[in-house]
Amino acid sequence: MAITGIGSGLDISNIVSALVNAEGAPKTAQLNRLEKATTEKFTALGSFRSALSTFQATLKNLSTAETYEKRTATSGDSSLFSVKAESTAGTGNYSVQVFNLAQTSKIALQGVDDPAAAVGTGSMTISAGDKSFSIDINDANSSLTGIRDAINAAGEDSGISATIVTDPSGVGGSRLVLSSTASGTGNDITVDVTTDGGDTGDLSVLAFTPPATTDFEPTVPADPREAKVISYARDASVAIDGITISSDSNTIEDAIDGVTITLKKAQTQEDLDAAATVSLTVGADKAGVKKSLQSFVDAYNNMMSTINSLTAVTPVGGDDGAPLAAALVGDASVRSVLSGVRNEMSAAGEGSIRILADLGIRTERDGTLSLDAEALDTALTDNYDALSNFLAGDDGLMMRLNNKIDPYSRSEGIIDTRNNSLQNTLSSIDDQRERLNTRLVNLESRLLAQFNAMDALVANLSNTSTYLEGQLASLPGVVREKQ
Repeated sequence: MAITGIGSGLDISNIVSALVNAEGAPKTAQLNRLEKATTEKFTALGSFRSALSTFQATLKNLSTAETYEKRTATSGDSSLFSVKAESTAGTGNYSVQVFNLAQTSKIALQGVDDPAAAVGTGSMTISAGDKSFSIDINDANSSLTGIRDAINAAGEDSGISATIVTDPSGVGGSRLVLSSTASGTGNDITVDVTTDGGDTGDLSVLAFTPPATTDFEPTVPADPREAKVISYARDASVAIDGITISSDSNTIEDAIDGVTITLKKAQTQEDLDAAATVSLTVGADKAGVKKSLQSFVDAYNNMMSTINSLTAVTPVGGDDGAPLAAALVGDASVRSVLSGVRNEMSAAGEGSIRILADLGIRTERDGTLSLDAEALDTALTDNYDALSNFLAGDDGLMMRLNNKIDPYSRSEGIIDTRNNSLQNTLSSIDDQRERLNTRLVNLESRLLAQFNAMDALVANLSNTSTYLEGQLASLPGVVREKQ
């Protein structure tokens, strides 16, 4: 609501508001411009640092010698075995034959009519290789079911478990089937029973020692209830380049240095009779290196795209239109980083690979990089050993590039320092706005007081004028104008 002077009739409120706005407008405009420019630069530096960090990630991967020491391992028939190679593995080709897999022991004890009926009391000792445990069988657990539960409770640490298998026809009865997790020759399950005169029933019917074997093929007893071997514990047997190797596990780690072979299936007898072999190949991980170099090219181009957008100058309107300049146009940090990176990329090294162009990586007219896949494949085939010397290590290209970027991108580095300064500027702008607002409020109060005082003075003068006119009009001899 406008405040109108009683004495003067002036719109004091609007006059004061206009004067206050006129006083604050220049400073407000200045602070707005400074805030906008500072915020844009703060955001731009964040984008610049992010682009540098992304590029750095690819540099660090390619700067370590381990990247070029990685190995690939290939099985000629993955249904027979799979293979994995560590960086310590030497490259080479091998011929493999898989005669048989490692097996665990499994036996079925003598069958009984009723798994819930008591078999007998006493003590049972169950062994598999160098692991064994004993259980006491009393009247409370003398049934096949009770014995099973006792074995499972006591045999967990030994890797031995028990189940009950029942022949539906009744011929084979119900049997305790014992299984072991320990593979390898000599780990067959045996069951020993000890009883004395105080025991009841005949627990000894459950005692069993697998018969000796040379071919590890279980025999089928004539009596369908007789204890039998379901599978013998057995070593895996393979031949690598004609050298026969045995392993108590289907995972073979010590046959070839740095190579782990996991057996899955034995070869058919027909293949074994024909002496058929399966290839195992260990080679340098060239595909991984190629992928890393492509990532390097992509990251560099993305970094350049970001920098170009942050330093672009865009014409506006006709010849008289002022161009729009991005936040980092002419920025010293950007110039320094680009200069350092380009100098290192153009510097020639020593050896059969001296510059990036020897790897098929070239600089295009627009400043981006391109990768010639065919030229890179040739370099990886002909000069793979020289690749690490050129790219990796403290003196390699990738570490030198990283050293040019790191002072800017690292925590508390140059960009962090500049961002802190910009943040201080934004805080200063807030303080200046607060002081300006306080000054304008005080100015408004002062102007209102002055205008109100003037208005009161005008009102008094007006009242005095009216009074004087009245007094003069009442004096004798005053001629009044005819109405």
